[in-house]
Amino acid sequence: MGVLDDKVAIVTGSARGIGRATAELLSEQGAKVLINDLDGDVAEQTASEIEGDTVVYPGDLTKEGAADALVQTAIDAWGKIDIIVNNAGYTIDAPIHKMSDEAYQRMLDIHTIVPFRVIRAAAPHLREPAKQERDEGREVFRKVVNVSSISGTMGNAGQVNYSSGKAGVVGLTKTLAKEWGQFKINVNAVAFGYIETRLTASKEGSNVMEIGGEKVQLGIPDQLRQMAPMLIPIGRPGTPEEAAGGVFFLCSPWSNFVHGQVLNITGGQFSGMTT
Repeated sequence: MGVLDDKVAIVTGSARGIGRATAELLSEQGAKVLINDLDGDVAEQTASEIEGDTVVYPGDLTKEGAADALVQTAIDAWGKIDIIVNNAGYTIDAPIHKMSDEAYQRMLDIHTIVPFRVIRAAAPHLREPAKQERDEGREVFRKVVNVSSISGTMGNAGQVNYSSGKAGVVGLTKTLAKEWGQFKINVNAVAFGYIETRLTASKEGSNVMEIGGEKVQLGIPDQLRQMAPMLIPIGRPGTPEEAAGGVFFLCSPWSNFVHGQVLNITGGQFSGMTT
């Protein structure tokens, strides 16, 4: 028996890294999980490797209608939604004087606009059952977890676009918590510090992702990676599995009275990875 038996979860950006670790953990605890990724082949492979009930929605969630199609995929498969984890994202780093309008807008699109659209599309499937349960005098909790970053809460040199998008996630979370508390829909965020993923791996030629036919460089300079033990009291970066643990808590029954919060998952790191 899992604590999430019969729950239905959407986890965006869940074919790799923190998203995959989160999807695996939710599935281990009994949830049915929708896997999403830009790379449909990798998403299908991940879904096949996760033990449990999964379905895949591949594709770029910034495209028109994609968020609605994502939500409808879960509804078609299982008829309901209990958990949403807005995790999809990437980075395009540069100092502000070298940053293009496009690079700035793309970070707002994936990190702030996409979660907004996914939540809006899911709203009827979260709110309507809750209204009926309220009328019947029953409490059934549903969960929304938005992924932010300490780049958004503390700032980070070279990431004005990413930081702005992740700061927007915090405002979205806190406002939605005020709107949806009456429906017993817990809305919280996690702010990750330095977690070992493609986004924090070495900034080298092979560490790229392709979006709309364009290659985007991922990673951070090695000198910043070497600073991790000095910045993180735990003494090392976190693993995707450790990051997923915090997300799982906010998806679990133990967080029913945790609402409108930003959970820092940083190993005690007190600042961004600055240059």
